[in-house]
Order: sequence, then C-alpha cells, then structure tokens
Amino acid sequence: MWRRVKSFLLENKSSKQTVAKNTVWLSISNYGGRLIKAAIVIYGARALDTAGYGVFSYALTLAGFLSLFLDPGINSILMRETAKASEEERMKVLSTTFVMKAALVIFGIAVIIFVAPFFSTLPGAAALLPLVALILSFDTFRGFFTALMDAREKMEWDAGVNLLTNLAIVVFGFIFLALHPTAKSFTWAYTLGTGIGALAAFLIVFPYLKKSLSYFSSELIGPIVRSAWPFAVIGALGILLTNTDILIISWMRSASEVGIYSAVIRIVQILYIVPGIVQTATLPVFARLAKKDNERFRAGFERTLGFIFLSSVPLALGGFVLGTQVMTLIFGSAYATGGMALKVLMVSMIFDFPASIIAAAVFAYDHQKGLIISSAIAGVANVAFDLILIPRFGITGSAFATLGAQILSNWYLWHMMNKINHFTVLRRVRKIVLAGAVMGVLSILFSVIHVNVLVNVALSAGAYFAILAMLREPLLAEMKSIVKSASTSATVTA
Repeated sequence: MWRRVKSFLLENKSSKQTVAKNTVWLSISNYGGRLIKAAIVIYGARALDTAGYGVFSYALTLAGFLSLFLDPGINSILMRETAKASEEERMKVLSTTFVMKAALVIFGIAVIIFVAPFFSTLPGAAALLPLVALILSFDTFRGFFTALMDAREKMEWDAGVNLLTNLAIVVFGFIFLALHPTAKSFTWAYTLGTGIGALAAFLIVFPYLKKSLSYFSSELIGPIVRSAWPFAVIGALGILLTNTDILIISWMRSASEVGIYSAVIRIVQILYIVPGIVQTATLPVFARLAKKDNERFRAGFERTLGFIFLSSVPLALGGFVLGTQVMTLIFGSAYATGGMALKVLMVSMIFDFPASIIAAAVFAYDHQKGLIISSAIAGVANVAFDLILIPRFGITGSAFATLGAQILSNWYLWHMMNKINHFTVLRRVRKIVLAGAVMGVLSILFSVIHVNVLVNVALSAGAYFAILAMLREPLLAEMKSIVKSASTSATVTA
C-alpha cells in the first residue's frame, strides 16, 4: 500500500494521473497551509480587536496595491514556457526571468518604502510598511521558486514549502502576540515566517537555478516583456478588484469596518483556493493541447469546469444561508456584522470559480489581450460600484460591488473562450444545481430549528453528495475512475 501511495504521489505517469497527483499536492499545500495559518489569523483578529486587525490588514493591502509590479506575469510565463520548451530553452527562460524578477523586487521595495506612506490614512499603518515590504519580497521570490517547481510538475515540493511557511508564521505569530499583542508585533511574525519559506524554496531550487544562471540571455528580455505585459495589466486590474474594497472602506468608513471586512475576505480567500489549485494543476496540460488537439482540449476543459461547479454550487448556496453564523463561529460576535457581506461574496463563487479555469484556457491559447479586457471590466466596475455603494451600505455594499464586477467581467471571459474553442457545460451541471438547491433548502430548515452550524454544514454536505449519487452524477464516477486509474498505475509500477 505504501509503495502504491508513494508512486501515485511522487511520480508522473499519465495526464490524468499527473493532474490528480498535482491536485492532491496543491490541495495539501494550499488548504493545509491555510488551515494551519487560520489558527493565527483567528487568534490575531481576536487579540487585536476589529480596529487593530483593520490597521494590520490595511497595511498589507496598501503595500500590495502599490507593489503590483512585483510579478507582472513572469511566473506564468515561466510555467508556460517550461512546460513546452526544450531543456536549453528552459534554462534560458529561467535565468532571464530570475534576473528580471530580482530587479523588479528591488524597485518594488523602494516604492513601498518611499511612496506608500503618502497613501496611508489609518493611524499606525505607515510604520508597518518597511516590514510589509520584506514580506512581499519574500513572498515574491518564494512564488517564483515554487512556480519553477510547478512548471516541472513537482507540486510536492511546492506543498512542503508552503506548509513550512505557514507553520513558521503560526509559531512566530503566537509567540509575538503573546508577548506584545499589537499590529506591529503581528507583522513581525509574518515577516519571519515568510522569510523562512523563501529561504527553503531557494535551497530546493538552487541546484537547478545555479546551473541555469550562465544561460542568461538579454535577447529574451524583449520577448518575455511582450508576452508578460498583458499579465502586468491583468495583475494591476486584479489588484484593483481585490484590494480596492479595503482601501475605499478605509477612506470612507472606520478602521473597525476595515477589520471586519478583512476577516470576511480571509474566509473567502481560503475557499478561492479551490479553482486556483485546479487551474495550476491543469495549466501544463492545457498548454500542451492548445492549438494541437482542440477536441481533446475541449473535452478536458469541459470536464474540468464540471468539477469546478461540483464544488462552487454547494459552497455558494451553503455560504449564503450560513454566512452570519460562520462569521460569529470563527471570529466572534464582534465580527457578526460582516455576515451579510460574507453571504454576498459566497454567491460570487458561482461566477468566479469557473472564470479561473476559463482564464487558464484562454492563456493556453495565447489570448492574453482578451484577459486584459476582462480584468479591465472587473477593475473599473468594482471601483465605480464601490464609490456608489460603500458610502450608503458600508461593507455590504462593497461585497455587492465585487459581485457585480465579477459577473460583468466573467461574462466577457466566457464569451471570449467560446469564440476560441466552443464549449458547453449546461449538460454537466443540471444535476449539480438540483442537488445544490435541495441542499440549500435543508440548510435553511436546519437553521430554523437551531441546529449547530458545524452539524448543519456536515449534514447538508452529506445530503448534497448523497443526492448526486442517487442521480448518478457522472462526475462522481469519473472521480472514482481517476483514483482507481492512479492506483492501478502505481500497482503496475510497484
């Protein structure tokens, strides 16, 4: 049994098995890491109260907003080119992108330290920016190194680094907050934890990185920039979508509301890992099939979207029903007013989850400019809706602004992908929607009779999958097939 598990988790044998293996490791990496870090996030939010947590979150958000150029698509270019290039070309791409990344990080640190303070509005936030500059620098390099691991389809290395990083943050977080419960102390814990993660990632890829440095090619800078600049714009607009809410709330409302909304975002970000994992796991496969075998691409793409809806529908419906109870359970009664905002953002998963996979497919076909338009729609719409809704409705208005912006941008993305390679998912989601609707009704009934929220979640989730099984949902059978295929492949190797 151990040899089978080891073979499945550490070897690449076929496209299906490799995607399944990568998904397992990325799930362990992201969910395991986030679950570990969730302990210190919850503790920190309670220890600092809503205002103190608001200052801490605002500092990170402001720095991230002003340092958007730290990864202008370089990681994505590295992953795409490494997945399909020859060994020598891989070396050249790695060396050149690494030098470019280092130069951008140096420039980014200067911007955060010297420019960001002019945008700081909450008392005490500006003093945290030098530490935040280090956090973002460490995270940027760690992201680059793990992108190299992912490009070589070694997600198990990515998982180890991510788990170590988050474990370090938790350990330092509890120590620092116990000694001195302030926003600055919490920031120091993050700095040390991310530093350890960056160092670990560097040590893992150092042999390969050292070998490639002599392949630096100034001639590649131009092509890389031409390929990456759409991602720079997309990244900027993406930050406009995700970070604008916090900034505008801080300008128009209070530090306490910033803290509450930041807590809401923490929950949503953990769940947004789902499409991110699938996107990263399938991108190498999409890149190999795009333009070469459109039929196989379409089949795999539609199947992937089906799996995405399998998770997004119950999360969206269940989250809408139980949003307030979840906020109270995790962060305490002081954060209960963020329940409605959480409900709205949970609904957005129906639109945002599949959009992540569609964006990866569009990227595989080298249609980056279309991604820019989609991101522009989202960024501009989010700012406009924020300015209209936040003054009147506060953080709930901000959540509706995000939902509206995502619907508009994702509609365009969906339409664009249909032009590139026509696809359909309606036949794959009918049973999923029906099971989700029944699950939602059951969640409401359990809430009315005051069933504990955790018990409610467990019972509702069980009912959802039971209904899918009774309806003979083919995606469930396919999941079993993938696991069986991987196990059989591992047995043959053993």
